[in-house]
Amino acid sequence: MSKALFDEIKNLVTESRNPATTNIDQESISQILYHINDEDLKVAAVVRQEMAPIEKAVELVIAAFKQGGRLIYVGAGTSGRLGVLDASECPPTFGVDPEMVQGIIAGGMKALTRAQEGAEDKPEDGAAAIAALKVCARDIVCGIAASRRTPYVIGAIEKARSLGAKTLYITCTPRTEMNLPVDVAICLVVGPEVVMGSTRMKAGTATKLVLNMITTTAMIRLGKVWENMMVDLQMTNKKLQERSKKIVMQVTGVTYEEAADYLERADGHVKTALVMIMGEVSAPMARTLLGKGDGFVRSALAQLQR
Repeated sequence: MSKALFDEIKNLVTESRNPATTNIDQESISQILYHINDEDLKVAAVVRQEMAPIEKAVELVIAAFKQGGRLIYVGAGTSGRLGVLDASECPPTFGVDPEMVQGIIAGGMKALTRAQEGAEDKPEDGAAAIAALKVCARDIVCGIAASRRTPYVIGAIEKARSLGAKTLYITCTPRTEMNLPVDVAICLVVGPEVVMGSTRMKAGTATKLVLNMITTTAMIRLGKVWENMMVDLQMTNKKLQERSKKIVMQVTGVTYEEAADYLERADGHVKTALVMIMGEVSAPMARTLLGKGDGFVRSALAQLQR
């Protein structure tokens, strides 16, 4: 059994040696750093090559959100941690419910800070995690596995498909080796790592870039951004409170004190404050206009011009 697994893994791109770093253990700190940086410079170009499937993935995510569905990331190790990280950043950045974007990691949340060896080897556990979340046809499940073959992730994806959910898969192996049926596969072939098999490096960086692109673009298309400013952020700490005031001031030209006053009347909601100021309406009316405008500030204001 172990020999069969060895044969499966031995030829994976993510497990191959990088010829440029063969003697890295004998090199100076400066040389090592330049090797790492040289390899990192290749990552963005690899992501650019996968723009078409990334766009398709975003379209599916937006469609899921619009019908009340969720985006659920599933991964193990670094891949799982990146999914949980992206999911955890969505509520404070875009003001969405924590249920809207979620991350599942093999071994549970304790795996975020300490490796849970062996947790990734059980496809039935991945399937059980999907079942526990009551995944349905409205949802979209995104598997993340640099090697493509992670049993936990495959089990989760197969279960999600059986429940009617749309599925995405982010991997760092070639598309020709992507034999798992999913709606969209994003294949980020970043090549061998500086240290053989250390996919927390280029593979992790490429994955992080794509996760940023998927959720950020989806949220922009859902009206969470005015120009290039986040206007649905949650004022959960002092920095975000001051950022909210700055945004209101920059968009409308009001003073610091006026921005603070409008935000207080808007219950801390930047978009409501913006519509109040630019539309010269009360907070209740601003909320009504935003509701009718699907959450878009521009659409809310356009109603006042009719």
